[in-house]
Amino acid sequence: AGMEVFARVFTLLDEQTEMIPYVKDGDEVKKGDLLATVNGDIRVLLSGERTALNYLQRMSGIATYTRSVAKLLEGSGVTLLDTRKTTPNCRVFEKYAVRVGGGCNHRYNLSDGVLLKDNHIGAAGSITKAIQMAKAYAPFVRKIEIETETLEQVAEAVEAGADIIMLDNMTPEVMKQAVALIDGRAQTECSGNITKENIARICEIGVDFVSSGALTHSAPILDISMKPLRFEGASKSHFCREKKCDFEAPSKRRGACCSEKTGRKVWCQSSGNCSGYGGDTGLHTGDHFNDQGLCDGAGTALCKRI
Repeated sequence: AGMEVFARVFTLLDEQTEMIPYVKDGDEVKKGDLLATVNGDIRVLLSGERTALNYLQRMSGIATYTRSVAKLLEGSGVTLLDTRKTTPNCRVFEKYAVRVGGGCNHRYNLSDGVLLKDNHIGAAGSITKAIQMAKAYAPFVRKIEIETETLEQVAEAVEAGADIIMLDNMTPEVMKQAVALIDGRAQTECSGNITKENIARICEIGVDFVSSGALTHSAPILDISMKPLRFEGASKSHFCREKKCDFEAPSKRRGACCSEKTGRKVWCQSSGNCSGYGGDTGLHTGDHFNDQGLCDGAGTALCKRI
């Protein structure tokens, strides 16, 4: 997961960077598989390497862990949800990775739905008062979900008209009793320390949803590297911003140009007559370059290789 994000890191540094993907998000890969080839300015590749890999490894790790958990729920009718326990500033990427792995997104932020937790209940005074206040505030099409920890709270939530009842940190036996007590009058969500190791037991309880913060906060990264890095020399496609450089009229041109034959990038700037020398670096006299990237002829351009 995250192939397009990986590529975007490099195109933000240089829009001419090219990535050739061999897999797409959601494909299963194994150790040693080649995921993509990236072509570009070597300075761009080295500058963006770590950031691009951080996104790809993190997102692929989340997708991989989510897929392993989702497989344990196959055929059960239980929907796997993530939570808001995500890395700061990376929620959009991590929740996308959950979907790639076969999970579904819970709320993206507080405005996506009303979820009354223990602190909200404490502030309101009771489960019934919290639900009444939420219904008075939220649009009638907005579902109200409430967190419960005991069978007494479950019974109160049902009578108060909650749309979804979260069974938080209950034992499997208590959850079964809660589902029987609710008896289809509200949807049910199981939550609290749900991991790959213990999620299989949820299938037998009969809840509608199971949410797991571990999908995003505990998923290990997928080990991915950019190797081998090969330098194949300058080329027009990677180094030239302007394909047609008018070296015959340097006084009218400013900016990065390239030799038509070699593709070597130079900086041509209007200037007075100058004296210089031939070679690969330094200042050169002349108004155009030959196929070795050297100046020939007299002129008024101050040309410095960059």
